[in-house]
Amino acid sequence: MSKLWKILIYPGIVLVIIGAFTWAPLEPRVLKEYTRVFYFHVPVAWICVVFFFMAAYYSFMYLRTKDLLYDAYAQISNELGILFAILATVTGSIWAKVTWGSFWNWDPRQTSIFILLLIYGAYFSLRSAVEQEDRKARLSPVYSLLAFVTVPFFIFIVPRIYFSLHPDPVINTQGKIHLEFRQRIVFFSSLFFHTLLYFWLFKVRKAQVKLQMLLRLHEENKLLEE
Repeated sequence: MSKLWKILIYPGIVLVIIGAFTWAPLEPRVLKEYTRVFYFHVPVAWICVVFFFMAAYYSFMYLRTKDLLYDAYAQISNELGILFAILATVTGSIWAKVTWGSFWNWDPRQTSIFILLLIYGAYFSLRSAVEQEDRKARLSPVYSLLAFVTVPFFIFIVPRIYFSLHPDPVINTQGKIHLEFRQRIVFFSSLFFHTLLYFWLFKVRKAQVKLQMLLRLHEENKLLEE
């Protein structure tokens, strides 16, 4: 199965990069060469939300079952979620430089994702501050669930309540993104292969966590035998 992931992901991401830089047409008025950022900014932002959702799901499962494996899965989901949130912020700031004249403008979308990074950064601060494993496992899932409640608010609601210079209206003056045929193929291919990348990364981290837990149990059993 792992070979299948690699067969699909590696050529797929390469083709998306080639398509974005050589095949898909550019937006001619404002973005021009920076149109290519669109094919990577949107997928990483989407995966960021998916990871935070999965973290909330596994947090709920831990509170329901008290299985520490679910708490570990929630932790790695939040780790990967905040990684992709940072990537979304960086790619978005490149776009901001072109459309707004500077990398950071405290636009509603930039402010929202900045607050979201602080919220999820506090999740890891909480985990590192609590030493007792059982107490850490009780507090972290509750915080993770509460943190996810803010995700739809900051990602989807706040930027649409307040006026934003986000490039949606730059691509299309009516405020809707109408993609040319080749742009559409590259964009949805990027979304698909980045989603596969998400599943593969999560699969690798899950295997790592399981191995760590098995090693810990083995060491604990050895100590008991001695």
